[in-house]
Amino acid sequence: MQDVKIKIKDRDGVTHEIDAPTDMNMNLMEVVKSYELAPEGTIGVCGGMAMCASCQCYVHSDHNLPEKSDDEDAMLAEAFYVEDNSRLGCQIHITSELEGLEVELAPES
Repeated sequence: MQDVKIKIKDRDGVTHEIDAPTDMNMNLMEVVKSYELAPEGTIGVCGGMAMCASCQCYVHSDHNLPEKSDDEDAMLAEAFYVEDNSRLGCQIHITSELEGLEVELAPES
């Protein structure tokens, strides 16, 4: 089992350095939920289907993430508080390449 260290700034501005497992096929949204870094019902509302943008985050580190899917692009086009570095957490799968990833949860819309 290999975990990666990820820094996540929650919506209150508190940064959490967490260990995210790479062997459980989790995505960033699921990690945020499992560590309870956002109030219940405010993140992952659609269940990780790229249909709600409740898991939008800002990627602050220089990681080579997979390209956005058409669904992710379309959802971000309709979301609030979108920045150039916005991604949907449900579309970022936890892999060993994410060691040191730094993200900030976007404000609740």
